[in-house]
Amino acid sequence: MKNDSRQLRWMRLDNAALIFPAALRRHWSNAFRISFTFRDPVDPAVLQQALDAAAPRFPSICARLRRSAFWYYLEELEHTPAVREDSYQPLVGMKRADIRRCAIRVLYYRSRMAVEFFHAVTDGTGALIFAKNLAAEYVRRRYGADVPCEQGVLDLTEPPRPEELEDSFQKNAGPVAAPRDDGNVYRFGGTVEPDRFLHVTLGMVDSELLHSRAKAHGVTVTAYLTAVLLSSILALQARDVPRRSRRRPVKVQIPVNLRQLYGGQSLRNFVAVANIGVDPRLGDYTFEELVQIVHHQMQLAITAKNMQTIFTPNVNDARNPFLKPVPLFLKNLIMRAVFDAIGERVASLTLSNLGAVRLPEAMAPYVERVEFVLGPQSTAPYNASVTSWQGRTFINIVRNTVEPRLEREFFTTLVKLGFHVKIESNNK
Repeated sequence: MKNDSRQLRWMRLDNAALIFPAALRRHWSNAFRISFTFRDPVDPAVLQQALDAAAPRFPSICARLRRSAFWYYLEELEHTPAVREDSYQPLVGMKRADIRRCAIRVLYYRSRMAVEFFHAVTDGTGALIFAKNLAAEYVRRRYGADVPCEQGVLDLTEPPRPEELEDSFQKNAGPVAAPRDDGNVYRFGGTVEPDRFLHVTLGMVDSELLHSRAKAHGVTVTAYLTAVLLSSILALQARDVPRRSRRRPVKVQIPVNLRQLYGGQSLRNFVAVANIGVDPRLGDYTFEELVQIVHHQMQLAITAKNMQTIFTPNVNDARNPFLKPVPLFLKNLIMRAVFDAIGERVASLTLSNLGAVRLPEAMAPYVERVEFVLGPQSTAPYNASVTSWQGRTFINIVRNTVEPRLEREFFTTLVKLGFHVKIESNNK
């Protein structure tokens, strides 16, 4: 769409993103979605104008994936991508050819604006800032609202700051590298949908009640929901594997926003994960036990010193002088093998919580929902993601299999814990 003569930037992939192009599959791309639902139907022409205005401010996100002889890199887009009507399902697989043209999609359907991101360009925090700014500019143009630059809304007339484009992993890596997990965990199976349809089940609960229940246990909302997930997965595994000695540990992978530990304003990936779980071979767990186990494991894991040891091995690999001159096609083979062996096999699924979304007050009257949908794993059917907005918490569970097992167990468990859960789904 919009075209100008500015100098296009290019950026090496940040340390977390290096493996994502190598891990791409024909029917799977490491992508996620953030959506804003407005009170009125989206005007596509105005949305395009808002995107034209916002894109130059985010050159590391409005970018395409390029390759050299030795590494992939991101290149700022010369032309703003065209907004498109949303598909029949979220997160339709991004093909390599698509990502080489543009690594994000801006979509609309009825009252919903959605942005889908190939994970190499940013993490959930950076994506939310981009989506906020796009939504803010849309509200300005559609409704004439005076939306101030606050709560993550930036001045689109300013150039991007250097700190927004930095690879914060390189800056914060340390001297000690922790050993990688062995991946001996329980993994879901199931009948993969023949047409690769992605089921999304949304459960909405009262945020105040959720906070009060978590506070009563002395834990965070993320810890509380992780305990509910562990309880649900343990129950499902017990039905699948009656013999306790043959059961496997259950772990939930929790992405940690490292900006909260190290500071910085990078809009690129700056996240590491904590794998939180229990071993069912040790016996049964009450819900109270699970909540406390999750809490204490998170307290131990999510510290600046410990997180540094988690991402330092990857930084060391990228700095290896023997690896740098290896041709890209061989690097791809190596990184793909590493991803298949340990990339996702260290946890049963991921629970990513973006927390309570904060917007300028001038935007609030026009926004009904802010949702976050994480795509499924490459070799397992489930993932889960959470946001909260104006008193409601939105819990999305995705799957690419026919059988709706985990979402049924999880939301039933929430009901048993005293929550009123409103369910929406795109199930066929």
